[in-house]
Amino acid sequence: MNGLYITSEPTVRLIAFFVFLTLIAVLEIAAPRREMQLSKLHRWANNFSISFLNSAVVAVLLPLVGIGAAVLAGEKNWGLFNRFEVSSLVSIPLYIVAFDLTIYVQHRLFHKIKPLWRLHRVHHTDLDYDVSTGVRFHPLSILISALIKLSLILILGPPALAVLISEIVLNVTSMFNHSNIKIPDRLDRALRVFLVTPDMHRIHHSTERSEHNQNFGFNFSWWDRLFHTYKDQPAQGHEKMGIGLEAYGRDESMGIYSLLAQPFKPNRED
Repeated sequence: MNGLYITSEPTVRLIAFFVFLTLIAVLEIAAPRREMQLSKLHRWANNFSISFLNSAVVAVLLPLVGIGAAVLAGEKNWGLFNRFEVSSLVSIPLYIVAFDLTIYVQHRLFHKIKPLWRLHRVHHTDLDYDVSTGVRFHPLSILISALIKLSLILILGPPALAVLISEIVLNVTSMFNHSNIKIPDRLDRALRVFLVTPDMHRIHHSTERSEHNQNFGFNFSWWDRLFHTYKDQPAQGHEKMGIGLEAYGRDESMGIYSLLAQPFKPNRED
């Protein structure tokens, strides 16, 4: 069974990625929340190119991260769930919640610690906000994130299925909450009870520093409320709010080479 998970993981994740990407892209066209400022074709070419590069880098440098690490932990009896023989009915939901909390904490650290922020800033310098923003991260940022996930897996020892579900949910919700979909207010309110919506997370990409240091959650919305980082609405409204970072214009926000070099150039925010 574990071997089946390992061999099928890339296929399952790829299918889920393209199915939800297609669905969200269609909804963005049918019901857009904001008017795009830049060429969608140009942005998508750069954002998805760096995303595919990230996948290749992780596959080469950290081949055991993810399901492979969960299988290894099970075989070696590593991790709390394995040590105490926790039932999968308990360990799977526990890991999903622990994983999401870890992503929330990691996200806050990437904003707080300057070297990490320089890497994470690549994600925030996108001047538009749509599904492609959800996959736009610097390769070094992705590697650090992968190491954090690896540590969590080795500490907890979750079932391989739990890791697969968590990774798919993270990918799908990242695309969803970065999407340019107009969701009716009543539905948005209902979803926000447990899920991060596009309107909730878009505030995190505001040019206003006080706003882009709010709403750190990627999946479950309750972490922001629990840790007092929740903001309900942007000061200027969703249609008028600025997206990106004021110190970084079109030249720095477009082009894969510019994105890869951006963390190592002189800081414009100081």
